[in-house]
Amino acid sequence: MKITFTGKQDKLNPSQERKLAVAFSRLSKLLERRGEKEAQVILSVQRHLQHAEVRVNFYDHTLVGAGAATDQFAATMEAVEKVEKQALKNREKWRDTKRDGTKRTPAEIAEPLVVASAAKPPAKAVKAKPVKSKPSKVVKANGKASGKPMTVDEAMIAMEEDRDYMVYRDSETDKVSVLIRRRDGKVDLVEA
Repeated sequence: MKITFTGKQDKLNPSQERKLAVAFSRLSKLLERRGEKEAQVILSVQRHLQHAEVRVNFYDHTLVGAGAATDQFAATMEAVEKVEKQALKNREKWRDTKRDGTKRTPAEIAEPLVVASAAKPPAKAVKAKPVKSKPSKVVKANGKASGKPMTVDEAMIAMEEDRDYMVYRDSETDKVSVLIRRRDGKVDLVEA
């Protein structure tokens, strides 16, 4: 990480320089994913207080941390810690918004895992052979759900025991929804 100091810099003792280098290296680990970053440290003095401001560009955001103390080292460390907290918060926010559920490959969907029975000694999961079945029959339902809008409960009541699916318009969202009865007797809801 390139560090540029602006303003009058006081002479730091070697232990303070090491601590400052460690703080900037921690910040560098957080930020440097795509190339080297540059940090600007702006130092100023107002009466008896030393002010330090650290600026770093991170994913089209400018992270700014300001610190004030009686000595320049403490002010700079405070500013670096504030920038580090902002970087952690931005990374967490980015990760949470970009994260999707786990994606399954078509092979995993086609070949479900079957657990071996308790009689066999090794209880490892084995891949089952795909079962060949008759091709499914496609039934075309009209694109517009007829009748008045209804809730999920009303659609469940309207779906008789002999019907495998029910197309209806949801009264809350005014969108077309489909109730589908699975082979095990449970019902899935598909919302458009």
